Amino acid sequence: MSRLVDTHCHLTDKAFDEDRDGALERALAAGVSHIVAVGGGGPIEDSEKAAQLARSHGHIRSTAGIHPHDASSYDDDTEVRIRALLELPEVVAVGETGLDYHYDHSPREQQRQALARQLALASETGLPVVLHCRQAEADLREVITAEANNSLGGVVHCFTGNYDDAVWYLDHGLLISLTGIMTFKKAEELRSVVRRLPLEGLMVETDSPYLAPEPYRGKRNEPAYVKDVAESLAGLLELDLDEVVAKTGANATALFNL
Repeated sequence: MSRLVDTHCHLTDKAFDEDRDGALERALAAGVSHIVAVGGGGPIEDSEKAAQLARSHGHIRSTAGIHPHDASSYDDDTEVRIRALLELPEVVAVGETGLDYHYDHSPREQQRQALARQLALASETGLPVVLHCRQAEADLREVITAEANNSLGGVVHCFTGNYDDAVWYLDHGLLISLTGIMTFKKAEELRSVVRRLPLEGLMVETDSPYLAPEPYRGKRNEPAYVKDVAESLAGLLELDLDEVVAKTGANATALFNL
């Protein structure tokens, strides 16, 4: 059975406070079978809220972690709370974690330390990791190489790197997740990379409420629009939409145990 899965969205974001239930209904109407509500988009409380949301909706799963923007808040108490969340059946991955050298909201060394500690949690629990990377590809590779012990499973979400980056991730057992950025007029470089990637290593996501695809650019993104992301990917790979939905959905199902 084909599954259209939004593998990464921030449903606990305040942008959804007025119509979260409506957004979920529109997603189901668009054919979205499962949603991964990502924690790690703010303080640890965001991960706890995501777990609560997943607990009350059978088609939602969640993750737990600390985003690189908030890496300076990562301490022993935070790790205890993440660890407790990872024991819940509805929490299916660590993260999102990673490195963001574009904004540098947390010092880079603290970002690397928080990433390393969360990679260790993924290794300990056997759960996949959701990775964020912006203008930090070399350092992300270095931390993964040092910390993952060849046992890392997971996804580089909202991929915007080059072809060599993509090959490295795929060769190291990671999936690549793509967003509505593929539809942006100035994203031809990314589209040229995506055309060369194997469908077997790909997933789709919205990263909502951010990065709404065309024709919704400038509006709040939501999980229903993952169908537009899948359609864009199908066009770039010159494949039928059904094939893209089936394979990306199967990849998500396997990775997150949906």
